[in-house]
Amino acid sequence: MGAGRDGAGSSRGKGLGAVDPWAVHEGELDVSALERTESLFTLADGRVGVRGSLDEGSPCGSPGTYLSGAYELWPMTYPEYSYGYPQVQERLVAVPDPTLVELFVGPERFDVRTGELHAHERTLDLRAGTLRREAEWTSPDGARVRVRSERVVPLERPGLLAVDYRVRAVDAPQEVEVRSAVVCSAQLHEPVTEARARGGVVRQRTDGSGLAVAAVADHDVTGPADTQVRTHATADRVVTVARARLEAGQELRVVKVVALGWAPLVDREDLLGALGTDLAAGLRDGYEHLAAQQRAVLDDFWEHADVRVEGDDELQQAVRFALFHVLQAAAQATDRGIPAKGLTGTGYDGHTFWDTEVFVMPMLNHVWPQAAAEALRWRHSMLPAARQRAAELGLAGATFPWRTITGRESSGYWPAGTAAVHLNADIADAAVRHVHATGDEDVARELVTDLVVETARTWVVLGREDEEGRFHVDGVTGPDEYSALVDDNAYTNLMAQANLRAAVDLAGRFPERAAALGVDDEEVATWVRLADAVHVPRDPRTGMPAQDEGSTRRKRWDFDATSPEQYPLADHFPYFSLYRRQVAKQVDLVLALHLRPEAFTREEKRAAFEYYEALTVRDSSLSASVQAVVAAEVGHLGLAADYAHEAAFVDLHDLRGKTPDGLHIASLAGAWQALVAGYGGMRDADGVLVFAPRLPEGLRGLCFRTRHRGSCLEVDVRADGSAQHATYTVVSGAAVTSSHHGERFTVEPGAPLSFDVPALEPLPRPSQPAGRDPREVRARAR
Repeated sequence: MGAGRDGAGSSRGKGLGAVDPWAVHEGELDVSALERTESLFTLADGRVGVRGSLDEGSPCGSPGTYLSGAYELWPMTYPEYSYGYPQVQERLVAVPDPTLVELFVGPERFDVRTGELHAHERTLDLRAGTLRREAEWTSPDGARVRVRSERVVPLERPGLLAVDYRVRAVDAPQEVEVRSAVVCSAQLHEPVTEARARGGVVRQRTDGSGLAVAAVADHDVTGPADTQVRTHATADRVVTVARARLEAGQELRVVKVVALGWAPLVDREDLLGALGTDLAAGLRDGYEHLAAQQRAVLDDFWEHADVRVEGDDELQQAVRFALFHVLQAAAQATDRGIPAKGLTGTGYDGHTFWDTEVFVMPMLNHVWPQAAAEALRWRHSMLPAARQRAAELGLAGATFPWRTITGRESSGYWPAGTAAVHLNADIADAAVRHVHATGDEDVARELVTDLVVETARTWVVLGREDEEGRFHVDGVTGPDEYSALVDDNAYTNLMAQANLRAAVDLAGRFPERAAALGVDDEEVATWVRLADAVHVPRDPRTGMPAQDEGSTRRKRWDFDATSPEQYPLADHFPYFSLYRRQVAKQVDLVLALHLRPEAFTREEKRAAFEYYEALTVRDSSLSASVQAVVAAEVGHLGLAADYAHEAAFVDLHDLRGKTPDGLHIASLAGAWQALVAGYGGMRDADGVLVFAPRLPEGLRGLCFRTRHRGSCLEVDVRADGSAQHATYTVVSGAAVTSSHHGERFTVEPGAPLSFDVPALEPLPRPSQPAGRDPREVRARAR
């Protein structure tokens, strides 16, 4: 099943401190909320993810360290097997834990549950890219110390973790001992531990997937002259111990640097060599250098990616939190996917879904395009497996897996997995949009053409032409998983149409690449004919676009008889009942309104949006951001604001009760879309940026930057009473041609242009299913 399937919870995140525009503070320690804060405080670089557990390891929620692509195979069993069902599933596994640092003050182990905790605060610093902890504690026998620790997972040093741990005696001499360990994973096999002078090596392996996993650690210790340092290995860990007597005011500092990675078992010796080189460089550079380098990387990121919100401090914090975690999920994801939960937890088993292409890549295209290009390269590397899967299913071209880590299909749920063939067109669409945003012709030739051509071939076999020449795609599942195996899902058909037309375009632009793929004139002519004949279903009474053929004639779900406790519906009602009713788990046709806007008139968009508002229950975290964008476009700004908040706060306020499993990366990326594409009205129309900005009531300003074909454009929208205006400024690069509410303009470097924002005619607020108004959901979560 796909990402975003968790239901709406009822508890606001506990334990967070005062709102800070550039940080998330834990404030008073809440031991009952540790699973959630471990997710929120994860540090990652796209290759390694370290959950925000306490240094001493306990108390804990669900601590874990993960490496992208480090997975195990698990058998998939069925009551009755059918041809084409996957027989094994890939699952992310925890790797050796490098975070453990235990402190002993005299005979007492530092534990927040014992003695007296005078102060305790943890801070995720969104500009520095670090997790900082400050505590003051008196042990049960009266010894008082201050502890300050900081972690960094350097975004430009993939696979490294550095920990700076300091303990200071407060008012009397103290005997202290710091035990820094790398601990073997209980999910891996055959642990081998080796002690070295001030660190050591932990090696393990997976079973079915045949991977070697290793962690290599070293330490730099500073303290009083008589500080003692030794390292020993046990069966399940390597421990470096630093022991010192501290006078009042004296400090013991232990800096731990760890390099983690995996490789096929046959390359395990090469892996150790590479990790040793990375570790030596990190230790030589020192913690201050690694932290400064991290700050420099984030300074560059924020220079282009920051979204400034005036008039809503909580939203300002939330959108920066969202941007930071999307960057962490994607920064070094070279030749590896971006999982639905990033590397913040084991939710969805570490799988990548269509979320990456539809929700994450649009953001990356315009704020960190190099990461978007790597996501495309990863999909491209799957083509051999996708071609094989297409052949297995009796299709042509390539069929990509619904959920995967390496390219193998890991979803055994046929209606929402195999039948959700829109994924192929989603990938093609994301590839084309990347080229529109970047203008990268090399990527277009080397990656995009392959992806688009091979997915276009799938539609030729999947679809059928009727007697009137219309093209239909039957028996599929669209984005809404409360409707399955339907005919002519509008989203699927329109995305297939775009896929076919893109294949025609690319085959013409890159004839040599197309010829290498076996494309001929007859195939191109078929693509043209089918694209022009795509059928979009409509309600027979009103002519309004419909989600799928016959969908508006089904009986409506009885929302009035459904209590708030019965959401998500799939947890309380059989799919058989859901499939036969008008009820949408998440946006479907509304997503088509967003991604294929040229297929609808403005009147059709508004009518369809309002109709499906009354049916959409948002049992998926993927829904709110798209509803925000389309609500803003059709004129429902207040509703757009409510949905933007829901997307942005999904994890900070744990709106769905699932944040302990990891963060919702697509919803966090969607928060950016809600503000930039929603309030900012930004669209990329065939390589030309267009804007239709408009602020909702309560916001005084919105300022964002977007990268486009080598230039960086800033859009600054301001509200002055009832009047609004927008200013466009080229921050770097060449002039940018765009439009403002339909008025075409070219803005030159050094010559900003300002425009008034047209007034908006107030509209009646559309209704949602009983109890699903986003204002009510947010109120319950608080």
